[in-house]
Amino acid sequence: MDIENKARIHWACRRGMRELDISIMPFFEYEYDSLSDKDKQTFVRLLECADPDLFNWLMNHGRPDDEELFGMVKLIQERNKNRGPVEI
Repeated sequence: MDIENKARIHWACRRGMRELDISIMPFFEYEYDSLSDKDKQTFVRLLECADPDLFNWLMNHGRPDDEELFGMVKLIQERNKNRGPVEI
């Protein structure tokens, strides 16, 4: 997926699982534009992972083996925590 195709990335952020939508959608909406191209590529790679894996990683029930993906999970958690609660 092209990191500049924001409409397609936005669509990929919609997971259909409330817990994932609450984590991923706000991060995309508020943070994506400020990421480096490398981080955008990592975010897109993270979106290609299966929902059960994303859920486990974002809820701290495990971690990806890939260090870049793990760094992105931590960045999403940190930025969302700093921004505060979000209603979807």
